Amino acid sequence: MSFFKKLKDKMTQQTTDVSEKFKSGLEKTRTSFSGKMNELVARYRKVDEDFFEELEELLISADVGVTNVMELVDGLKDEVRLRNIKDTVEIQPVISEKLAGLLEKDGDDAGLNLKENELSVILVVGVNGVGKTTSIGKLAHLLKSQGKSVVLAAGDTFRAGAIEQLDVWGERVGVPVIKQQAGSDPAAVMYDAVAAAKSRQADVLICDTAGRLQNKINLMNELAKVKRVIEREVPGAPHEVLLVLDATTGQNALAQAKAFGQSTDVTGLVLTKLDGTAKGGIVIAVRQELDIPVKFIGLGEQKDDLQPFDAEQFVYGLFKDMIESNEA
Repeated sequence: MSFFKKLKDKMTQQTTDVSEKFKSGLEKTRTSFSGKMNELVARYRKVDEDFFEELEELLISADVGVTNVMELVDGLKDEVRLRNIKDTVEIQPVISEKLAGLLEKDGDDAGLNLKENELSVILVVGVNGVGKTTSIGKLAHLLKSQGKSVVLAAGDTFRAGAIEQLDVWGERVGVPVIKQQAGSDPAAVMYDAVAAAKSRQADVLICDTAGRLQNKINLMNELAKVKRVIEREVPGAPHEVLLVLDATTGQNALAQAKAFGQSTDVTGLVLTKLDGTAKGGIVIAVRQELDIPVKFIGLGEQKDDLQPFDAEQFVYGLFKDMIESNEA
């Protein structure tokens, strides 16, 4: 049984709503990638060095990352020799299988590290403009739909409109927002938010943070101060530090992840705006080059469009057209 067939059979057993989210959310990426892949296969009837050279260019243009592409293509060449593959059509399932392997790492835990019967604190970080506050609202909605009591902390007191934006999301998803005046000390906001979450016996406190101060050093120092206050009030917290990255910025998102990873204890990544980019390979790039799991991906504008990351769902959403035509 081919990888395409196994993947298709498995997806038919999964939750239909989730599969549809991945398929519709990745439509732009899939259309671009599958279209180019089909053109490549149509031009080359046999698997040769010229085919691999163009495949490398295709994958690099999709933001998979140069190092990852080289390793992937070397692995494909080995598989071609091992399986005695001659026709380019036969290599399509092998490519998708290799990409799925890059997304999955042994010991990965894509789920959130939440405490039972006590307050869990999630610190959300990232530069301005990546969709951080929006992701917080969507995450609150997701957790609330799972039966959890959620409180939000408006810790981005420096960006104009940030507090109001989080307020709007709080009203939209029906969770309280703890806030102070614009320009207030974010650490003081966190202190109040922890106290409020405890008094309400909340399950989860999600904390927004500043995305930009005068320079990177100031930003990282501010985040460290916020973390100290949270840890003092809730020993062992924050239980998750989620870094939000804009998938449409490609390799720049990778650079941001490396900068935050050096200064904060990032435990998971949230990749936003995947519905708005034709370069979904950035998911593979960040997964391979950073030892941090992708925990959520943003696949649309609605409050339920933040989805827990699933490597197989992602690959299926990326290759749906190829899979269905291959197995027809």
